[in-house]
Amino acid sequence: MTPRLIMYHKQSTSARTRFLRLPYGGVCGFEALPDEAVVEESGAIPPKVVTHPALVLRDAEARLGLPSGSLEMEPGFRCEVTAGDERTQVFLARFTSIDPPFETADASGGSFIDLTQARGLPPVELDLLRRSYERILG
Repeated sequence: MTPRLIMYHKQSTSARTRFLRLPYGGVCGFEALPDEAVVEESGAIPPKVVTHPALVLRDAEARLGLPSGSLEMEPGFRCEVTAGDERTQVFLARFTSIDPPFETADASGGSFIDLTQARGLPPVELDLLRRSYERILG
């Protein structure tokens, strides 16, 4: 599986946090995780190959048509997701703009959602969002 990226925007004045829901309906860029995917708990076997987060950021910016520097990695957040024998890493990135890039989301077929609007997502994505939200709030 390819590395995934959860992207969010946190309003600087109100701290309102919204996640980018992608065209496939979920938040783990850029395609759905397998149905059997689960988040590995810390202490599991480390991956043999680790992806550098900058590559994931640049790829997301390119796919969304954003200028370089539009996304910033959330330090200290990295989750491992497994599905059968496959493993992948999930990173968390923040949009650096003052307001969420609504036009960019619309143009790509996505939208920004609050955490409460994520109820219909698969369990693995809900677990990743919970972990993301805990990290964002500190």
